[in-house]
Amino acid sequence: MFEVCLLGTGGMMPLPYRWLTALMVRYNGTNILIDCGEGTQVAMKKVGWSPKPIDMILFTHFHADHISGLPGMFLSIGNSERTEPITLVGPRGLKKVVESLLVIAPQLPFDIEYIEIEGDSERIDFRDFHIDAFKVNHNVTCYGYNISIDRAGKFDADKAKTLEIPLPYWSKLQKGETIEDGDKVFTPDMVMGPPRKGIKVTYTTDTRPCKNIVTFAKNADLFICEGMYGENDMLDKAREHKHMTFSEAANLAKDAEVREMWLTHYSPSLFKPREFVDNAKKIFPNTLAAKDGTIADLKFDED
Repeated sequence: MFEVCLLGTGGMMPLPYRWLTALMVRYNGTNILIDCGEGTQVAMKKVGWSPKPIDMILFTHFHADHISGLPGMFLSIGNSERTEPITLVGPRGLKKVVESLLVIAPQLPFDIEYIEIEGDSERIDFRDFHIDAFKVNHNVTCYGYNISIDRAGKFDADKAKTLEIPLPYWSKLQKGETIEDGDKVFTPDMVMGPPRKGIKVTYTTDTRPCKNIVTFAKNADLFICEGMYGENDMLDKAREHKHMTFSEAANLAKDAEVREMWLTHYSPSLFKPREFVDNAKKIFPNTLAAKDGTIADLKFDED
């Protein structure tokens, strides 16, 4: 299962009913967190998920509402007796920022590995995941992320029988292994069909609309996008602070031809985002004004 949970949907400051921005994905035993605003570990506990198995944390940028929850999160992970390393990914300067925060969370029982992104985009392969970081348009360096998994082609059992490939080799070929058996060599392409459509989630916050978002979100199964302001008449304020309105987010979803969009990162002044979701639905009907704890289990397309 490819599980996606929007832990917090707030921007700038937490509210009694809305935690700050964070997203977590889980697939095949790997757990990835994107952003870690204040209260993220509490939000995680409310949905029944644990911080202990987090393998990687991606940071969009270094504003406090996206990273201030990290020391507490690391203390909780450390208290769970985790010893495996955790990989952190973010803009240049990540290590310096994190080490400053961890003055109040010293002597952790696990190592921290850093990947600092430079340039307009970068791909990181991590276990089953392809992670694409792409620069967006905020008032500090900020990145959006694609998280995707591939899906191998369909195994042709009849062809494997015709080629007299021994049954114990079938699972290895499906995993992409090449097998030598005496003078015979069996390769995956002998029995595997063309790659099938995988799953892609695109996440972007704290940005004005920009071409990079449309390019990287193209055909995403789920597009999670900031909607700082629900009202169309807040456009000038959105431009001033390098954020966007629901309508602008919807135009991105439409242009990128995504399947579904979740809005997030609401202004503290936006008390009831769902009252304004029609501003987005008129442009992109499959829009959800997400709330804390929104969960989806994304599945591969039927063959």
